[in-house]
Amino acid sequence: MAPPTVPPPRGDRHAASESASVQAMSSLFWGDRAVVLFPGWPGARGLGSYLLCLLFVLALAALAEALHAVSAYVAHRRRGSALAPAVLLTAVHAARMGAAYLLMLAVMSFNGGVLLAAVAGHALGFLLTRSWATRASAELEPGHGAGAGGGARGRGRDLGPPGDDAAKA
Repeated sequence: MAPPTVPPPRGDRHAASESASVQAMSSLFWGDRAVVLFPGWPGARGLGSYLLCLLFVLALAALAEALHAVSAYVAHRRRGSALAPAVLLTAVHAARMGAAYLLMLAVMSFNGGVLLAAVAGHALGFLLTRSWATRASAELEPGHGAGAGGGARGRGRDLGPPGDDAAKA
């Protein structure tokens, strides 16, 4: 037996119209009339606004990857128990999680273009920041660069806290 449905209160017209206009999406759709993150954006404003939305999602995904690399770099350089690096690491992590949750909400628009833009942004961000992180790692640890034959850090693995090379090898 299905639970009874409760109609909205009599004076609340907004809730009644909103519940009638909500559509349950169960698959991706392709088109430039999507609503991403904010009501009416980009909506029916045209292809230019939709492309701007896709560029924003791509940049946000690349930023999330860049924040991941910065977080790993700060954690790797951190020496001792200084408070400033811990606060910086926490701030970078909070920004990264904020970007990740915004991306999740954008992808939940079920628009195929938004999904592709998010994946492309993550790939681009990974490509750009991973090369930076590998160079930074080589500069921090002499003898572990790609030209010196390597170690775990020279092969482009994730930067972690100092002293965890044995666990990765």
